[in-house]
Amino acid sequence: MLRPPRILIYVNAVARHGSIRKAAESLHMASSALNRRILDLENELGTTLFERLARGVRLTTAGEVYMNYVRRALTDLELVSSQIEHLRGLVRGRVRIAATESVAGRLLPAAIAKFQLKHPGVYFNVVIEAAGRLLDALAADTADLILTHDLYNRSDVSILAVATQPFCAVVSQDHPLASHATLRLRDCLAYPIALADESLAGRGLIDRALLKASFQFEPALVSNSIETMKAYARLSQAVCFQFRVGTAFDADMVSIPLTDPGLAKTELFLAMRRGRSLPGAAAAFSEHMSAIFDEMA
Repeated sequence: MLRPPRILIYVNAVARHGSIRKAAESLHMASSALNRRILDLENELGTTLFERLARGVRLTTAGEVYMNYVRRALTDLELVSSQIEHLRGLVRGRVRIAATESVAGRLLPAAIAKFQLKHPGVYFNVVIEAAGRLLDALAADTADLILTHDLYNRSDVSILAVATQPFCAVVSQDHPLASHATLRLRDCLAYPIALADESLAGRGLIDRALLKASFQFEPALVSNSIETMKAYARLSQAVCFQFRVGTAFDADMVSIPLTDPGLAKTELFLAMRRGRSLPGAAAAFSEHMSAIFDEMA
C-alpha cells in the first residue's frame, strides 16, 4: 500500500487526539519532535493550524481547512492503492464501517468473517454509533459504509441496499405475550418495559409512535445496550423492543412484530456518501453485504 506523506499523518494524529503528547505516543515519537514538525508546517503555510491550550490543542479555522485537505488526500491515496491492487487481481486494504447496534451481535460480524475467508488481505475497523453520528462519519469520510435504520432523508447519502426489518416487541419464550403473532404498544402496558435511550434508533421510533397514542410508557429500565435490555427481559418478564435483525439468533427470545403506525414498516440501509468512489476493498464488501440484504428480503 502506498504510504502517505508523514506530515499528513502527523497533522491527522494531532487533530484526532486533540493533544500533541497523545498524538506523539500513538506515533511512537517524541512529542518535541512532533511539535517541531507541526511548527515547521505552520511556518511554511504562514498561519497557525492548532491553537495551543492548557490541556491540549484544537484546530483553528485555517486548521479546519487544512484538515479537510488531509482527509481528502489520505482517502484518495487509499483509493489509488486499492485500485492498483485490484489491477493485480488482489482485494486488499481496510474497510471502515460505522453501524447501528442492532447489527453488532451477529449480522455484521458474520458478514465480515465470511468475506475474509475469500479475501484474507482485507481488515476492518468497525464502530457502533447512534444514527446521527453514523451520518456524520460518512460526511467526514471516517467511514466508508454505514448500516443504519434511519437516514433522516439526507441528500448526501447513496443507498446501496435496503432490507425490510420489522420492529418488534421482544420477550422470553415463557412470557404471556410470546404466543402472539403481532402486537401493538398498548398490549405491552401490563408488563415491565425496557426502553432504549435516545442514542439508539428504536427509541425515536417508539417516541414518535407514542406521540399519537393516548398512553405513555413508564419504563422500568432505560439503557443504551441492547444486550442489557434483552437480559433484563429474560429475567423479569419484561418487554423490550428491537429490530428483528438484532434478535434473530436469540433462541430463548421471541420477537413479535409491532403493527402501530410508524413501526410496522421499518428498514435497514447500507449506505455510502454520495459522489464518493469507494476503495476496492470497501466496494467488494458493499457487494457482499448487498447480496446478504437480498437474502434477507
